[in-house]
Amino acid sequence: MKIGSIIKVAGPLVQATGMGEARMYDMVRVGPERLVGEIISLKGEIASIQVYEETEGLKVGGPVEETGQPLLAELGPGLLQNIFDGIQRPLSQIEKHGDFILRGIQIPAINREQKWEFEPVVKPGQKCQPGDIIGQVQESPLIVHRIMLPLGISGEILEIKAGSFTVEEPIGLIRTATGDRPLTLMQKWPVRQRRPVREKKPPAEPLVTGQRVIDTLFPILKGGTACIPGPFGSGKTVVLHAIAEWANSQVVVYIGCGERGNEMADVLIEFPRLKDPESGRPLLERTILIANTSNMPVAAREASIYTGITIAEYYRDMGYSVALMADSTSRWAEALREISGRMEEMPGEEGYPAYLGTSVASFYERAGWVECLGKPQRMGSLSIIGAVSPPGGDLTDPVVQMTLRVVKVFWGLDDRLAYQRHFPAINWLTSYSLYEENLVPFLAREISSDFVKDRQEALAILQQEAELSEIVRLVGMETLSPIDRLVLETARSLREDYLHQSAFDERDAYTTLEKQSLMLQVIMSFHRLALQALEKGVELEKIRSLPVRQKIALSRYVPEKKLDELIELKKEIASSFAEIVTSLK
Repeated sequence: MKIGSIIKVAGPLVQATGMGEARMYDMVRVGPERLVGEIISLKGEIASIQVYEETEGLKVGGPVEETGQPLLAELGPGLLQNIFDGIQRPLSQIEKHGDFILRGIQIPAINREQKWEFEPVVKPGQKCQPGDIIGQVQESPLIVHRIMLPLGISGEILEIKAGSFTVEEPIGLIRTATGDRPLTLMQKWPVRQRRPVREKKPPAEPLVTGQRVIDTLFPILKGGTACIPGPFGSGKTVVLHAIAEWANSQVVVYIGCGERGNEMADVLIEFPRLKDPESGRPLLERTILIANTSNMPVAAREASIYTGITIAEYYRDMGYSVALMADSTSRWAEALREISGRMEEMPGEEGYPAYLGTSVASFYERAGWVECLGKPQRMGSLSIIGAVSPPGGDLTDPVVQMTLRVVKVFWGLDDRLAYQRHFPAINWLTSYSLYEENLVPFLAREISSDFVKDRQEALAILQQEAELSEIVRLVGMETLSPIDRLVLETARSLREDYLHQSAFDERDAYTTLEKQSLMLQVIMSFHRLALQALEKGVELEKIRSLPVRQKIALSRYVPEKKLDELIELKKEIASSFAEIVTSLK
């Protein structure tokens, strides 16, 4: 093994000489404690290394060992229900060695002693290609772990066995062009290299989150990308937790990148208590957590992002719908800025490295709805939702702007809405989704052809409200026409009765698309009938005093099993307006 020596230590950055045979992004072991590092620059014999652990105590002349391998993620049964640090060390195992992460500690990501019941689905003599499913393991009560032939390996299955195995024990043998190779339950993959697919297709199905402001106004599709920028206290983590719990994805990968330790502690406390909506089992049984909090080494934030996306791609390749939450990419960008500054690179805007946009794009472009490699033929999706924490909520921050160039959905959080206890605090005037047109055929086919029309009309009313509110603030309510006042009343109903949701009420915390469509039909039908009544001479106060308005306000609490009540409510609204119009004659 080639050994170089340290010549400079500057925070998380170490420079070493004697590294002429090393390659970019190779992993190295630094110092007598063999700290984990990664080569990020090579100039002749001198390598610049970002160290993923605290570098205090390293001295000039200390050893640097080359491993000859890049940063690899271990992929196999045992990932679910686990929490890892940024370089995929299991924190549950590290905890046994003390309350703090010991420097240089080396623990395999996947438990080498646990046995898994393997059931093969191929037979000896069968020809297999990379990505073929050769068997399966029941990893958790919710997820069947499909064992795939590692990428880069193909040939004839010589032997395959059913039984109980660890991830390192051979489950079979395959004859390749270069010789016979044993098969195991585990494989490894470089985290910076995206996993290949047969074909990437345009997303076509919604990632249903159950949050009405998202699913109705600013939807995201399976395989799509979204960002949630907002100032401190506006509810970024709240929205991510809600999506992780309720979204119709099968696997969740949650990355705490540079956030405060108490936020990840809340995740660890809350997620085991949360129930999977479909099965009622603990949500953690289909979740993987990656923690690199603000008090952990800065350089490891970048590693946590790539480790998480590689694990997510692995489950996508099994044919699952995977949702990845990154909280927050701003902290990752700050780590890039610090490392870039230590390397004395030419800075870009606000001191961020000039390649910030490329790094952000390379992360989000790994999302997608794809046809996976191998047999049987299967589709998988990877949706990426990243929180961005710009200083002071400034949306002109370079990280926000670089992110908006590559993502398709923007959920802009508003601290004023959060202070008014309006959650989710997504501002309907600044947010947008570029997936609206992709979703129209699905909504018309599966939900209702009226849903798209009602959504567009509701959004127009909310935009009119902003304009009318400014007029009211300047010259008073009395200057508005009855129609304009009705617009304000309908906008208030949309805000308070539809867009606002309570996470503490099980009837309101999650709303199916069917219920969303009916709730919106109820509000918009009231608005249209009220406009007709105003044109026929009915006073606005009489419309406001209709008893049916109270039922509209309570429609959010109608159980999913009793959606017929909303259909009846729509009929009751029509009869109420028929009565007041008839009374004028």
